[in-house]
Amino acid sequence: MRVFAVANQKGGVGKTTTTINLAAPLASAGRKILVLDLDPHGSLTSYLGYDPDFEEKSTYQLFQRSAPDPHSLIVSTRFTNLDLMAANSALATLDRQLGIKEGQGLTVVDALKKVSKDYAYVFIDCPPVLGVLMVNALAACERLVIPVQSEFLALKGLERMIRTLNMITQARGTTLPYLVVPTMYDRRIRVARESLEVLHDTYPYNLWNEVIPVDTLFREASSRGTPLTVLRPRSRGSIAYRRLLTYLLRLTYEEERKAAELQAAKQSGNKQVQS
Repeated sequence: MRVFAVANQKGGVGKTTTTINLAAPLASAGRKILVLDLDPHGSLTSYLGYDPDFEEKSTYQLFQRSAPDPHSLIVSTRFTNLDLMAANSALATLDRQLGIKEGQGLTVVDALKKVSKDYAYVFIDCPPVLGVLMVNALAACERLVIPVQSEFLALKGLERMIRTLNMITQARGTTLPYLVVPTMYDRRIRVARESLEVLHDTYPYNLWNEVIPVDTLFREASSRGTPLTVLRPRSRGSIAYRRLLTYLLRLTYEEERKAAELQAAKQSGNKQVQS
């Protein structure tokens, strides 16, 4: 099971849109997918037909320890192979409730271990603020996807996100790979072009070299509760997200291959020492 988190410490940059449009093509291809909504606003939950104000089966119960088996909190969606662990608006109270308690940063890690055999991929939609929810998402994921709207205010949110990432990396003791994804890009707008240049200059090794373009069909897809990659698979936005997904999977494959080669080299070295 591979776990991706989608996060940025600024709202309105396309986190939920990115989450659902990366997950949906994999589900359509026959892979079993779980999406986790850790945002108290519950945009992903609403997108998939559930009400975060009244949802009793939710990620909130994970932190309350009221559901020892996370399977009981997972609900199906109307899309084949795509399951959801929904958000509940009560998630907004967690920092106040759990801020001083130890061991809460691995709650999602522990839950995903129990469902790891059931899903090929997990995508976590994160809140736009640093707190126990984002800490859990960053602790659980193997790669972070950071959508960034092509404007200068969004770049400030990205700076905060990178500082948070560095802090979490120190706590993890391991590097967390991340990919910056320019979203809502309109090449006709000068500020958008200039923002993209800043991203290329500042994050040359962690920036996706393509963009998610402005596409009015994203709004139509959201209003229908259907991922654009499902509703209009040939639209500009759909094509861009499929290319992003292909890129992410290729990165994951290359990392797995390198890890396997390193492990094989270590085993070979140990055998030579023993002989």
